Amino acid sequence: MPVPVPRQRAIPAVESGQAQAAPAVRGLSGASGDPGTEAPRKEAHKEEKAAKTTSTLTDTNLTLLLIEDDPGGSPIVPELLDQAGKPIRIRTARNLTEAERLLTDDVHCILLDLALPAPGRADDSDDELSVLRHVLELAPRHAVLALTASGDAERGAEAVRVGAQDYLFRDELDGRLLSRAIRYAVERKRSDTAERRLAEGRLRAQENRRLERGLLPTPLLHGSSLRFAARYRPGRSRALLGGDFYDVVRTPDGTVHAMIGDVCGHGPDEAALGVELRIAWRALTLAGLCGDELLNTLQQVLEHERSDDEIFATLCTVDIAPDGRRGGLCLAGHPAPLVARPGRAPRLLPYDNNGPALGLLPGARWPRMQVELGREWSLMLYTDGLIEGHIGEGRERLGQDGMVEMISRQLSEGLRGEALLRAAVSEVRDLNGGELTDDVAVLLLERA
Repeated sequence: MPVPVPRQRAIPAVESGQAQAAPAVRGLSGASGDPGTEAPRKEAHKEEKAAKTTSTLTDTNLTLLLIEDDPGGSPIVPELLDQAGKPIRIRTARNLTEAERLLTDDVHCILLDLALPAPGRADDSDDELSVLRHVLELAPRHAVLALTASGDAERGAEAVRVGAQDYLFRDELDGRLLSRAIRYAVERKRSDTAERRLAEGRLRAQENRRLERGLLPTPLLHGSSLRFAARYRPGRSRALLGGDFYDVVRTPDGTVHAMIGDVCGHGPDEAALGVELRIAWRALTLAGLCGDELLNTLQQVLEHERSDDEIFATLCTVDIAPDGRRGGLCLAGHPAPLVARPGRAPRLLPYDNNGPALGLLPGARWPRMQVELGREWSLMLYTDGLIEGHIGEGRERLGQDGMVEMISRQLSEGLRGEALLRAAVSEVRDLNGGELTDDVAVLLLERA
């Protein structure tokens, strides 16, 4: 989404480095700029620039925003210097409206006079720290120092509990103390922010693990000699699931059924539809449906559950006979699986009778093809995210031929099971020059 760019404001000479800070200032407001020329701060702009505030304090001059309604009432501050000896730039706002205009992303710390009147609200009438709460809402990512009267330590301590990084007494303030307090407040704010993000990351990881257990399938292969492995990578940043889905179950007659599919699109609606189709497939398979009858019922499910008539899903289903030597294959607009046998080059299973994707043609048919697998084999089902990544910087894509060649080489290197799928997805990502834009799901069944 485009980010609004603030209008250029007039920067005082002491801020721009064209003049030295005055050796004596009648108040902290002596270096303020013209608040009327600063564009309002935009929330989207704050999001974009927030990450840039993690540089060390020695990389740039510190900027302090003083919010007080009586510029002449502050003590004389000879000169504010940061840890590197650079002058600290100062801006002054007489109220929160001016503060919002001056609160650009280069401000590192806010010095707030707690005696400043807060914007009138009925619920703030008895709250001595209402102005602080307003500032914390206005600048949640900035360090805040509370300025209060000498002897009012209780109010200052309460300000820290509310959210300020520290408090200072107005009549005990000097340049050295303030410089040190600013550095401390900025670093404490950064530390608090990093700790909060770490806690949020841990919580998100825990939630994702719980969601994975509920949304990604647990194979039902009890009693089968086949080995199973799967790899899943959603295309959307921070997404848990994409539109790809897969499952494997063994029915009471000993047949092992495997499925992999792909709902067009990459959003949460497509991910939800993929989960619905997977659950429906499992239920229908355990109920004894297979082949054309199963796919026709799944198409009805998709037509009822999709949010748009243009949404469709590709699907590949395989059923392995109890003896493990042969199987049936149905394709609904999906890439054909890859089979590898000892002493033979990996190849794609036949796809001449590939039917249309689910949701495209009412009354479509999906013929079941019989395939001979043999005594020992590896069968890999995959979605098109594995084969549509680019190769290098050009427009050429890996394609099915490139995938077959890659898997053949990795098998010759002795990779099997999880290790094979991990290497395949990793190499496809490297060939693409970074993260893949499409979801990737890969499923592997092996009979040793």
